[in-house]
Amino acid sequence: QVQLVESGGGLVQPGGSLRLSCTASGMIFSRTAMGWYRQAPGKQRQLVAAIISRSTTTYADSVKGRFTISRDNAKNTVYLQMNSLKPEDTGVYYCNVFPNPRPDWGQGTQVTVSS
Repeated sequence: QVQLVESGGGLVQPGGSLRLSCTASGMIFSRTAMGWYRQAPGKQRQLVAAIISRSTTTYADSVKGRFTISRDNAKNTVYLQMNSLKPEDTGVYYCNVFPNPRPDWGQGTQVTVSS
């Protein structure tokens, strides 16, 4: 059974930084492309960033140059470093398989950017 556990969210002021972590189990993590998805209030969940291999990544236009996705296959963990945060980055962040996420999402981690 696949489990995805996200952590690292919180309340941060505009311009601040956060680092999210997601630990996966029940899958061959090193062979699986992973993504971070965001669900903003009142909106559908959308892809923020994805990592296919250590050197192949993709980002939504809104976060390019501010967010960095990385992974540690030895720890079955994917990270999202978020810098220069904006109020529009607020939402619940989830990790899942990319590009076809599994139906069993984790609980997510709340990120709130507000002064």
